[in-house]
Amino acid sequence: MIAKLKGVLDETGSDWAVIDVAGVGYLVHCSSKTLAALGEVGEGCTVFTDLQVSENDMRLLGFADAGERDWFRLLTQVQGVGSKVALAILSALSTQELRDACAAIDAATVARAQGVGPKLAGRIVNELKDKAGALPGSGLAGASVAAPRGGAAADALSALQNLGFKPAIAAAAVAHAQAELGDDASDTDLIRVALKRAAG
Repeated sequence: MIAKLKGVLDETGSDWAVIDVAGVGYLVHCSSKTLAALGEVGEGCTVFTDLQVSENDMRLLGFADAGERDWFRLLTQVQGVGSKVALAILSALSTQELRDACAAIDAATVARAQGVGPKLAGRIVNELKDKAGALPGSGLAGASVAAPRGGAAADALSALQNLGFKPAIAAAAVAHAQAELGDDASDTDLIRVALKRAAG
């Protein structure tokens, strides 16, 4: 199993890249977000990978971070979602947007991806809604959203959940508010900013 490649970006296409690792070129299929994160041809790069083997094909998929790869694996477990559709979803949505959409059972957001109709989008969010909180929603920045612990942030999280927001949505909103306002922000200010984020 090839888990990661570290080498030089040799060539790119619309949905693929060739990574030169010690003189061996690996063709990896990527989302548009991963391709953008790889940098320029000739520069060093690292991609996390997933190898998919079928009866008549062997395909290496590349991702800018492990969180994106985890979401790809989860998406391809849904009936009707192959590697191309999963990459299209990860091209259209950040992992944070995907996590929030699944947690909120927001099929319309997932349906923004090319090749994903309303029925398939509905199946995706329904099957993944309970798993959304277990995976990072970090985009390409690499920072996962964690539930706030203690103090004003915990109070703000509790307040949003009491208002009916799902735990994953509430945690993401409070984490965003805390990043914006700083660790010394009061629970009142955190709730105000988090509410705008969660409701938006």
